[in-house]
Amino acid sequence: MKAVLQRARHASVTVDGKIVSSFQEQGIVALVGATHSDSVQDVDLIVRKIAELRILDDEKSVQDVNAPVIVVSQFTLYADVKKGRRPSWNGAAPQQIAQPLIDAVVHGLQERGINVGTGIFGAHMDVTFTNDGPVTIIVET
Repeated sequence: MKAVLQRARHASVTVDGKIVSSFQEQGIVALVGATHSDSVQDVDLIVRKIAELRILDDEKSVQDVNAPVIVVSQFTLYADVKKGRRPSWNGAAPQQIAQPLIDAVVHGLQERGINVGTGIFGAHMDVTFTNDGPVTIIVET
């Protein structure tokens, strides 16, 4: 799995003109992608990093200050652009593999008591946020 964690001052996800998730305080926007070989162990690592990385103000974590998180499925994290001008998506897991893994990340964060919003898997989403810092962390399993 891959996750791009971006510290944000506020964020929202809109689908078909309707806001499906948002926060108006410091939190994390987590763009999460899955590949074919990902497992429960990969999910656990991503959940732990999102919850525990000390990347918020005063070196606090999401879990320390009960900060909100929005998880957005992002298959394009597995784009291969080594050849030509058209990315290959072969590294990204198909929906039947990826969606349960992304759902497990959301569930794992919720089990830790974290306020989690999401996008809609497979939908065209408008993700809007103000990167705070800017702080952007890439986590790979």
